[in-house]
Amino acid sequence: MHLDPALAPTVALILIVLLIGTLMRLLQQPHVVSYLLAGVIVGPFGLKIVNDVDLINRLGSMGVILLLFYVGMETDIHKLMRQWKIIIFGTLFQILLSIVAVWFLGKVFDWALPRVVLIGFVISLSSTAVLIKILQDSGEINSNIGQGVLGILLAQDLAIIPMIIIIGLLNTAETTASHWQLQLVGSIIIALLMLVIVKKEQIKLPYSSWIKKDHELQLFIALIICFGMALITAAFELSTALGAFVGGVLVGSAKESEWVTKTLESFKVLFLAFFFLSVGMLLNLNYFSSHIPQVLLLVLAAFITNTIINAGILKFANFNWKASLYAGALLSQIGEFSFVLAALGLQAQIINDESYQLALCVIAVSLMLAPLWISGFKRFTINHR
Repeated sequence: MHLDPALAPTVALILIVLLIGTLMRLLQQPHVVSYLLAGVIVGPFGLKIVNDVDLINRLGSMGVILLLFYVGMETDIHKLMRQWKIIIFGTLFQILLSIVAVWFLGKVFDWALPRVVLIGFVISLSSTAVLIKILQDSGEINSNIGQGVLGILLAQDLAIIPMIIIIGLLNTAETTASHWQLQLVGSIIIALLMLVIVKKEQIKLPYSSWIKKDHELQLFIALIICFGMALITAAFELSTALGAFVGGVLVGSAKESEWVTKTLESFKVLFLAFFFLSVGMLLNLNYFSSHIPQVLLLVLAAFITNTIINAGILKFANFNWKASLYAGALLSQIGEFSFVLAALGLQAQIINDESYQLALCVIAVSLMLAPLWISGFKRFTINHR
């Protein structure tokens, strides 16, 4: 009896993820870093345990759909609306300032406007996965700083949706009038659905009391909503990730949605792992090694820009300067959804393969170096007040 040839690479992949995860846990690093490193090691630019780039891309796309569905479930739209002034306007102002900062850089490198907007979007998003881990470990998640940072993260997670739509509209490939019309109709339908969710205190799903009694059916129904909404947005030539997110918001706003969250809680780790492993596998180590100065310079620029912009916004929200600087440092890294935006930019032909590799390297390195940057600001601000 011969073993399946794919079994050994799969076992090796799982073992490497577990070993790196254990090591990163001992070093008190976020699990995101573990998945990225594991992906780099097992991917086509590392040990070549996984060489199928098309398979990697499909895994990553599936991970994005599932991840955005779960984020949608965890997004409290009504809580966001209660703090709408600082969260919405503050986040909007931060995104616009990021685009302006990139515009000045784009003037030097002669970047087109779509690329400036895309990169501005990419650097404006912080990592929810990394920051929640840091705030939980430091016991600051319920502090004023922690709640302020979480509010901005919530708004940023929600901002990913108009960003996805805008990137689709900036597509430099040739598009027909029917394509634009279809996207416009789809965008209006999604906007109306989100408006209904915001207006209603709770959404009641049909047959929820019956579904609640069957645990296996709960998982199937949740995933049907996820992939069903993704298919609907795809039919309107919008991002499948957008549909998954809206499906998550719909389920999360339902009166009986607690069963879905509990059922999928254990799957959240799997969703994250799929996504970040695929990103790590796509990181070209040869490209990174030959562009280390450029990558580190861009990471430093992103850290400084995001820290200053977010500190200014939080200072405006009546935080003192030291607390604002520390919160700004917390929000300084480039987040996981920036990987999604970079991939969409590549598909829309806003950036080329080389620019995409540069974006992947900058985002990944910012996530890995973020704990050092944050601890430095914490030492000189919070601990010395």
